[in-house]
Amino acid sequence: MDWLLHLIERAISPIIGAINNVLWNYVLIYGLLAVGIFFTVSLRVVQVRRFTHMLKVIGRGTDGDNAGISPFQALCTSLAARVGTGNLAGVAIAMSLGGPGALFWMWCTAAVGMATAYAESSLAQLYKVRDENGQYRGGPAYYIARGLRAPKMGWAFAACLLFSYGVVFNGVHANAIAQSVGETFKFSQTTVAVVLVVLTGTIIFGGLRSIAKVAEWVVPFMSVGYIGLAVWALVAHYDQIPAAVMLILRGAFGLDQAAGGIAGGMAAAMLNGVKRGLYANEAGMGSAPNIAAAATPVPHHPSSQGFVQSLGVFFDTMFICTATGLIVLLSGVLGQGGDGVVITQRAMTVFFGEWGAWFASIALFFFAFTTILGNYSYAESGLLYIGGGRKSLFVLRIVALCVIVWGVFSKVQLVWDAADAAMAVMATLNLIAVLLLWKVVVKLTRDYDRQLDEGKSPEFHISQYPELGYGVDHEIWRERHKPGA
Repeated sequence: MDWLLHLIERAISPIIGAINNVLWNYVLIYGLLAVGIFFTVSLRVVQVRRFTHMLKVIGRGTDGDNAGISPFQALCTSLAARVGTGNLAGVAIAMSLGGPGALFWMWCTAAVGMATAYAESSLAQLYKVRDENGQYRGGPAYYIARGLRAPKMGWAFAACLLFSYGVVFNGVHANAIAQSVGETFKFSQTTVAVVLVVLTGTIIFGGLRSIAKVAEWVVPFMSVGYIGLAVWALVAHYDQIPAAVMLILRGAFGLDQAAGGIAGGMAAAMLNGVKRGLYANEAGMGSAPNIAAAATPVPHHPSSQGFVQSLGVFFDTMFICTATGLIVLLSGVLGQGGDGVVITQRAMTVFFGEWGAWFASIALFFFAFTTILGNYSYAESGLLYIGGGRKSLFVLRIVALCVIVWGVFSKVQLVWDAADAAMAVMATLNLIAVLLLWKVVVKLTRDYDRQLDEGKSPEFHISQYPELGYGVDHEIWRERHKPGA
């Protein structure tokens, strides 16, 4: 049997490797950037024009519409998936390979990615539906099938989403947790596996609302704690901040060819910064729109939730990734070798002594654990689109828990590479769909802008846009009659 598995692996590995090489190193790196720039221009830099407005639409209420979760819960759930090991390990890897300037290109990636995140989440809201329990569901699979009228393409997206986020990626994060807390606190793999299964099972068997409620409390707590510690380190070493910023800017444009002993140059800084930035903020990947569609937007307009998710990209990169980058840079550990988590732990130790490594492990646990929950919520959307019911959801939850156990004890590179390939295909399909539906996004944005400029609280009525009627649930987006009106 072993020889057969080895033969299959030898046959499949080159194919998966070729898919990942082409899609990740060429199509997605440049495609995601190009789409972000395109929407930034076509929407008249909406992420800057409406930045302060983004802060106003993050509410805890649902305005009486309990078919969805609140905008704040949707933001926290998407951040639960976004803010993960990439924010600790990925930033350190980007800077170790591309120099300090990689952090600058991560900022640029987030800046244009905010426009893409706005576009895809607005579309997810517009084409959302109600499931058998009356709860809102949607995402790229839905706007591909209902907006582009391409159900087979939508099915392919949902299948890739289900495989990558539901079956494999949670094993990756479970493995990272096991390695980190095992090294720092000497916990056995069995202990880690049992704790993760109990915690995850308790939450995901409660459904999407349970995940949203946990994210609503845990994500702000872990984010504020992590950023607070970073701010404390920066304040204690405030005199070094100007030099660090100059190092980042000089490295970004290749003015320091070997800063800190790292082979740099503008090309290396840009490539690694863009790549890791895209991994971290997930703008355009087609993941966050799945939870964005589950929200009740306040005000009642698809663009409202687009703004919420756009802010999520900003927070992920400008706060969490920047905190990690500055801690690593000011610590002086850059260029000393080691993988991403090790570099970040060393940096924490420089500032906070032995307990700095403990804090890094605790932070990684929370970041990775909430990512497991966020990823599962995305997979659930994919399963429901394909046609899964309650029995299928039960099976998915059992599989998700089994994957966690497998991830703690095993590391099968071929399976992880296959998940990367599935996610790359998923992201490519999403980019194609968002580009083909760009006129719809522009129309939604202009409608929202017009109402804001008139001093109104924007509301979207599908009856005013009959050309968008196909694929849109008219009951959801009909004109609402408020009591006393």
